[in-house]
Amino acid sequence: MRVAIAEDNDYLAKSIIEKFSIFKEKFEIVHRAKNGKEIVDYVLNNPQPDVILMDIEMPELDGIKATELINSAFPELKIIILTVFDDDEKLFNAILAGASGYLLKDEPIGKIAEGIELVLNGGAPMSATIASKTLNLLKNSAQSTNNQGVNDFNLSRREIEILECLKFGYDYNKTAEKLFISPFTVRKHIENIYRKLQVNNKIQAVQKALQNKIIR
Repeated sequence: MRVAIAEDNDYLAKSIIEKFSIFKEKFEIVHRAKNGKEIVDYVLNNPQPDVILMDIEMPELDGIKATELINSAFPELKIIILTVFDDDEKLFNAILAGASGYLLKDEPIGKIAEGIELVLNGGAPMSATIASKTLNLLKNSAQSTNNQGVNDFNLSRREIEILECLKFGYDYNKTAEKLFISPFTVRKHIENIYRKLQVNNKIQAVQKALQNKIIR
């Protein structure tokens, strides 16, 4: 798995790369960018990595804007926010920008490695404190639109069932097992859900479904 890192702190970047050396059979660190502009330029001009570990606070271009730019050009590229920040505004903005996961830098390297594998299997890795905040953000966002009209976006019954699974953080395999279908079929349904809801990741899909009372 090809991994790129966007981190302006030299010490932290070196530490992360060194820690990943114990997983050299699984991961290859293909690039380290020192700011958001550098990681965007790298992705635009080189073979894409499978996953980007993205810091938020960086010079020239912050991680949230870099995530938004990369996601708009390559929506299939997975980006995990890896940062010390866990405040609601930055979390919410990262989700809207298209981040597929959000982990804190003080997580053990094994947890970060698991997060990379999870995101490539259709999951949305999050630190425990982040997951709790995300649920609250989704609930508050849904409550703020309670008076709006309901729109089902022409979703099928199966697509709504898959959205229910996404709400609980299920990956492709767990969703397939629960619904007695193949992981490939789950992936195709999720692609259709994204297209119909006009979103780029699972968190955005769940948020929009909650807002429109498609799921509860």
